[in-house]
Amino acid sequence: MAMVQRGDNFGELVSIMQRLLQPDGCPWDREQTFETLKPFLIEESYEVLEAIEANDVPEHCEELGDLLFQIVFQAELRAREGSFGINDVVSAIARKMIRRHPHVFADATVKDSTEVLANWGKLKADEHKEKGKVRRTLDGVPTALPALLRAQRIGEKAAAVGFDWPDVKGVRDKVTEELAELDEAMVGGKKEEITHELGDLLFALSRLAAKLDIVPEDALRSALGRFQGRFEAMEDIVITEGKQIKGQSLAELDALWNRVKQAQAGMPKK
Repeated sequence: MAMVQRGDNFGELVSIMQRLLQPDGCPWDREQTFETLKPFLIEESYEVLEAIEANDVPEHCEELGDLLFQIVFQAELRAREGSFGINDVVSAIARKMIRRHPHVFADATVKDSTEVLANWGKLKADEHKEKGKVRRTLDGVPTALPALLRAQRIGEKAAAVGFDWPDVKGVRDKVTEELAELDEAMVGGKKEEITHELGDLLFALSRLAAKLDIVPEDALRSALGRFQGRFEAMEDIVITEGKQIKGQSLAELDALWNRVKQAQAGMPKK
């Protein structure tokens, strides 16, 4: 059994953050605002994802710490303006998790994870109603998400209320339709129309991925990883020959690409 950790040393990190923001603390930390911290929050989140994908356990631990520091940092800035502090953040999420899991902390019963998600959505709607808000179907999808991930989330929410193709064939036909409309727009040559149709095609592809039980963001990240690996291997070959990749013709690059692809295809999969 894994060792149970209760986070008793969490206060140490909070104390360090408070010390850094003291008048005689760190000049750089004291200059930061919510706006200047936004890029770091995004960067640290992606570094956590990278550690997970690499299955690098020590790196995962370190990156989670970096991300946690960003959360503590922002909470302390709010505390200094008198809005809320880290205790409020922890208490709020703890209460929410208890409220959203009545099948664990109360007497509700569920059959499976599908029913858990259905109850979760109902509880969120009830919470909004209590606050005098109307819970709309597509609420809760941040506009700042990467577009492909946002497409996935919006598609999932629309599908949850029945607005979706019934099967893979339906959405595959939609992809063909959108591709034809993109071809037509390209003939017209108007960039605004081409952009419009390309966006529709990408969204349709995200729904096709969902029907195939594939996360589109993961599929694209995997493709990018393969491309980068092959391109760098191709570049290595050029460098060992004492040349520069920029000076190679397209035909030479295509030949190198196929050579690397065939070589990697014969390698055992990890």
